[in-house]
Amino acid sequence: MRRRRGQRDATGGRRGRQAVIGLCASMLALLLIVDGITTRTVGAAGTGAASGANAPLAPLRPVLTAGPRRLVSTQPPPGRRVALTFDDGPDPRWTPKIAKILLREHAPATFFEVGSMVVQHPGITRELARDGFLIGNHTFTHAQLVGMPPWERNLQVSIAQSIIGGVTGRLPRLVRPPYSSTPDGATSAEARTWNALAHRGYTIVLSNYDAQDWTQPGVGQIVRNAVPPHGRGGIILMHDAGGRRVQTVEALPLVIHALRAHGYRIVSLADLTGLPAADLSVPISGWERTRGRLLVSMLHVAALVTSALTLIVFGVMAIVAVRMLIVLLLARMQVRRARDLPDDLGHTPTVTVLVPAYNEAVGIEAAVRSLAASDYPAPLEILVIDDGSDDGTGDLVQGLGLERVRVLRQENAGKAAALNHGIDEATGEIVVTVDGDTVFEPATLIHLVQRFREPQVGGISGNTKVGRRRRLVERWQHIEYVMSFNLDRRMYEVLGCMPTVPGAIGAFRRRALLEVGGVSGATLAEDTDLTLEIGRAGWAVVYEPRARAWTEVPSTLRALHRQRSRWAYGTIQSLWKHRDATRTRGQGRIGTHAVPYMSVFQVLLPLTAPLIDVFAIYGILFLDPAKILAFWLVFNVLQLILAWVAFGWDGESRRVLWTLPLQQFVYRQLMYLVVVDAVVSALLGSRLSWNRLERSGEIHVAAPSA
Repeated sequence: MRRRRGQRDATGGRRGRQAVIGLCASMLALLLIVDGITTRTVGAAGTGAASGANAPLAPLRPVLTAGPRRLVSTQPPPGRRVALTFDDGPDPRWTPKIAKILLREHAPATFFEVGSMVVQHPGITRELARDGFLIGNHTFTHAQLVGMPPWERNLQVSIAQSIIGGVTGRLPRLVRPPYSSTPDGATSAEARTWNALAHRGYTIVLSNYDAQDWTQPGVGQIVRNAVPPHGRGGIILMHDAGGRRVQTVEALPLVIHALRAHGYRIVSLADLTGLPAADLSVPISGWERTRGRLLVSMLHVAALVTSALTLIVFGVMAIVAVRMLIVLLLARMQVRRARDLPDDLGHTPTVTVLVPAYNEAVGIEAAVRSLAASDYPAPLEILVIDDGSDDGTGDLVQGLGLERVRVLRQENAGKAAALNHGIDEATGEIVVTVDGDTVFEPATLIHLVQRFREPQVGGISGNTKVGRRRRLVERWQHIEYVMSFNLDRRMYEVLGCMPTVPGAIGAFRRRALLEVGGVSGATLAEDTDLTLEIGRAGWAVVYEPRARAWTEVPSTLRALHRQRSRWAYGTIQSLWKHRDATRTRGQGRIGTHAVPYMSVFQVLLPLTAPLIDVFAIYGILFLDPAKILAFWLVFNVLQLILAWVAFGWDGESRRVLWTLPLQQFVYRQLMYLVVVDAVVSALLGSRLSWNRLERSGEIHVAAPSA
């Protein structure tokens, strides 16, 4: 069977959106992983201790190259010469201070640098090279090489080499393995690992004297550790990063003076090893340097993205927390105001109920019967507008033979056209809109119209309830309706900027509807579009929680995604249509409150909120999982408090709230994805169409809890 062109376009548009979203998500994940590995897995400073009998390198000098079976040293005797070396940098606070001292004292030195630190501070490394200091390789993340798979070990060294080469224009051939110290501190496993590296052309550099400055033992002890005894020169190991290095900075001039006072000559590592300097730091070709620069740039971008993500996440969390507090306080104000309203139900204007229906045969009879059974003492007419149904919807209603029910028929033209048809035929002062899958309680109408006694009120939102709550996804929607939609409506009433009277249960003055030109078909969210128009015209829109309507909601995640995609897309359309309300005088609080609030909390916030989950995964992998878990627990406690209060105000049983924590893992992410999908659709110029919900007709009307 051939698909129609519209179906092909919809499928192609959906695939295009999925491709864009998938590409962006993959790029973000890759950048976070790269940054996490680069900056969050850097090992702590430290050196090895003497290993006693198991020290195969003890007889050798500390500059080692590959031999046939094991590492060998061709380093000549140092005599009274010493070479200063510094590990773990560069560090923006300590490395420049150390370099300044060395230059002032005319003391050459070698800096064994961690590749990920070079990425963060390339200018420092570049300046060291320009000042004539030799740069060595201290792996990419200061990783313990022993026990690593060969590919990972080689990658640790080669990435650091490329980064240093991209920054300085020279490839370091000197490698100092992290956590190494003197040859007599090396184990057999370390010797084998380092020999494998040496066979790849690297020179392994250990030390003769470990200043142990990373332990911060005190300035005097650092000097004593660094100065060789008995006139035996060699390589001195110190640190310019990996922690607080104030003692190192204070000790370094004293070390240099003490060395010279004891007759030692401070030389470069090249002089000490007897190897040509060009063999220790090799000039690279243009392509190799370009490749290194590209690598550094990519890692920089990853760091910037992570920093931006961190700011966004903490900003979003702060906004969410403030919003929760504001919603709770304003909703509480609405509850108190509602209790002060008159208790009598004596306001009974004439009412016309409009039920736009397209292929609603499954649930239309229950909906219409419930409307006809309303305990409403004034004139009431119920108009079912059959919008070209081909399942006998209109005939079913006609066959009920109910007194106050009339069927209007039209060719299929959409929900907005059906509503406008009904408005034209309506005789009531008040027009109530109802979806074809919604069931009213007998007292719903009488409660719904009471606030129309206030002349400034042009629209009233009823209380939409989930009519079937057997499946988990239905219970999650029930929670959302109570703690999100209804709390927001309470807040909007206090702020005087109600943006949406739901199509499932809403009431309008017919005069207000005619004033704004009826229902527009320009958006997929005609209820939001209409409510914003009425608000901009100067009418007040309020919320009546006692007017309850029971509606059928999607019972599967797929169906829910389709429904909410249309809602989100329609909301974006409505906000775009009414964007001028924010800069045009006389638009009331729709321009100053509703449109900005909806733009932030229904579009921008859901776009950024998924980053919280991404950051949580990032934190579990690269930060402190306990802190992430603590945050998640606090967030859920706050959500539970909000839900507990909202359910109490709505008279709902709180037993369903056990599913609230589960909602955070699936439902919330789906709602965010819906908004992302809708925004991408709008940016790509895709057009969504109405998607009918598969109905079961199963709606249960429950009495409110005490």
